Amino acid sequence: MAEKPQCVVILDFGGQYTQLIARRVRELNVYSLVLPYTATAEEVRALEPQGVIFSGGPASVLDPDSPRVDEEIFRMGVPVLGICYGMQLMAHLHGAPIERGAQREYGRTVMQVDDVHDPLSNGMSASSHCWMSHTYQVKQPPEGFRVLAHTASCPVAAMGDDQRRMYGVQFHPEVTHTDEGTRLLENFLMDICGCRGDWSMEAYIDIAVRQIREQVGDGTVLLGLSGGVDSAVAAALLYRAIGNRLTCVYVDHGFMRAGESDQVVDIFTKTFPVELVHADASERFFADLKGVTDPEQKRKIIGRDFVEVFKEEARKLGKRDHFAQGTIYPDVIESGQVKGSAVIKSHHNVGGLPKELGFESLVEPLRMLFKDEVRRLGVALGLPESLVYRQPFPGPGLAIRVIGELTPEKVRIVRESDLILRQEIAKAGWDSKISQYFTVLTNARSVGVMGDERTYAYAVAIRAVTTDDFMTADVAQLPYDLLGKIATRIVGEVNGCNRVLYDITTKPPARPQLLAQLALDLVRMGQYLVQTAVLGDQL
Repeated sequence: MAEKPQCVVILDFGGQYTQLIARRVRELNVYSLVLPYTATAEEVRALEPQGVIFSGGPASVLDPDSPRVDEEIFRMGVPVLGICYGMQLMAHLHGAPIERGAQREYGRTVMQVDDVHDPLSNGMSASSHCWMSHTYQVKQPPEGFRVLAHTASCPVAAMGDDQRRMYGVQFHPEVTHTDEGTRLLENFLMDICGCRGDWSMEAYIDIAVRQIREQVGDGTVLLGLSGGVDSAVAAALLYRAIGNRLTCVYVDHGFMRAGESDQVVDIFTKTFPVELVHADASERFFADLKGVTDPEQKRKIIGRDFVEVFKEEARKLGKRDHFAQGTIYPDVIESGQVKGSAVIKSHHNVGGLPKELGFESLVEPLRMLFKDEVRRLGVALGLPESLVYRQPFPGPGLAIRVIGELTPEKVRIVRESDLILRQEIAKAGWDSKISQYFTVLTNARSVGVMGDERTYAYAVAIRAVTTDDFMTADVAQLPYDLLGKIATRIVGEVNGCNRVLYDITTKPPARPQLLAQLALDLVRMGQYLVQTAVLGDQL
């Protein structure tokens, strides 16, 4: 059995960046565990952490019902770092005044470091940018603490008590927009907490395998396989843990990308030998989605049908003890499952399955990982790179990349255009430079001229982004000549499309569903300016 790794506990106060903290800690080769802020000191102590980090959160410490922490944690003898709300809570509990700032700080802010030799700020520049997101602030540090940094409007941007090894920062070091956030976290982990920095994804496999075996025991597991990266890696991990006691059910809803259903079946029957049930339910899904236009309703219907088809196949197989799925943390956050998080979109793989399925437990071995971590895990498990580095794909598939009512014809258009996009991106060598790229079939149609004939066809939107965490994203700056080739092929080869648009919106705020109105507005604007979909004449 693998040696228990050193760990750092992160207490979650509902902050939007909590899992980014966990991720940054792991990137520094230290194992991290996220617990709710309600965890007791005894629960934390039982994990034998090297240190504790308090996350940010949406509340104000001045609210009577704001989240609190077991104050015994401060007396455990391990270092504590408070971030944003976490710092304010630490200061408040130690008698420091908290007040509403003269102005709200949000975004990149110039920070002045008052002590570049303190254990927390050692080696940092005297002046750099940090990422702020707060309304309230610490007016002055508690007794025993010193100010380590400040901004023009925040007198205590960082503070520390070296004797008690308690530190706080008002900014977010876990966000990449903080120039020296990694240095600060490294100082805390290595110099203050004394972490060795010897944790790896290979070590995570040992931990996860042990946890799976403890949860499952001698039981059998049924996995809902979507064909995407997440469920595939979950299957590999489960197979490593329990072998042939794993059965996978692939519910084919008819919304996969070109050739992917065949690829899924091939990989999981030949390259990766698990017991696989392929349930082709595409006709059923199309029938139940007829006339539905609301994207969230589509997701719910697809999720419902997925469960129903899965139940039917599960009954045919006979009893299986546990159910497993490839839920990752961005799914959890976007579904509003984390305290303080808003519902961005629903995921049929978040929140478990109906009790009537009769499973003893839900196994989610990837629930605390981000997409890039899942891919690293897949490589470590020996999965083929063609699968591990496949483009991220939502559970509902192409169904949510079709705006408006779903029809086989619309799915065909987005499938064919998506294939062209992927082919040209790969041919140009951009597939390794872009995190995610796909097409969306808008519900907007425009007049065009093709072959000297008037057309009235759909506009296809291209979405291409770069990201580290798949929670935020920047627009990929594709060359115009590449976009030209893609648009020419889509318009020329995909029947039913006469216009190609490029979405240049960052995430947040953008989501594919929002492309519909954008495209419609662009098309309406363009209709009286140009009456052709030939690339050289496109707006």
